[in-house]
Parts: sequence; C-alpha cells; structure tokens
Amino acid sequence: VQLQACGGGPVQTGGSLRLSCAASGSIAFIYAMRWYRLAPGKQREWVAGISAGGITNYADSVKGRFSIGRDSAKNTAYLQMNSLKPEDAAVYYCNADLREYGTTRRDYWGQGTLVTVSS
Repeated sequence: VQLQACGGGPVQTGGSLRLSCAASGSIAFIYAMRWYRLAPGKQREWVAGISAGGITNYADSVKGRFSIGRDSAKNTAYLQMNSLKPEDAAVYYCNADLREYGTTRRDYWGQGTLVTVSS
C-alpha cells in the first residue's frame, strides 16, 4: 500500500489550498483517513479525520476553516484549507487506517506535502 499526498505549496495569509491523499495497492477496506501536520520546532499535530461512514473530526485550531472529505471509490481523502494563517504552515501528512487483503488492519503514512503561508 502507498499513500500519495499532494497539493501543498505557498499561499498568502487568508488563502486556500486543497490537499489530496490517494491510497493505492491491494486495499480491502479503509477504516479512516486522517491528516496530521508537523511544523518546525513543534510536535506532530493531528488536524482532521474522516471515518468510513463519513464522520469527520477536526482539531480546534482548524475547525471552521478546514474541511476533510473522501472519495471512497478512489480511496482518496481531501483536505480543503481555507482562511490559512501563518501558524498553519507545516508539512502535512496523510494517514490511513486500513486493511490490505490477507493482512491485518494497520496504519499507513504518506510522504508529506509542504504548506507555506506568508503574511
């Protein structure tokens, strides 16, 4: 299984970006997909998550500004980020809680996509 994240880049304060995370491989079922971020000098922070049933959750720091969605047919999750702030700048990582055919359920991680926000 591979997770391919993309969509990061530079943006000005108040701008928007849309991140994508596509899972590929011999996937039997995806239980949840999540986004995390890691900023310099800070610990990794959970940002948002979406369950197989479409239930979403957000960190307080992004609630009302970010929106997570998924296309189950494409095994892809999205993170729409609006009203971006300098403190949102980080490397964003996608995570998938899934099961491959013939194996047990576990977490997989993408390679990260960099978001920079200029003031």
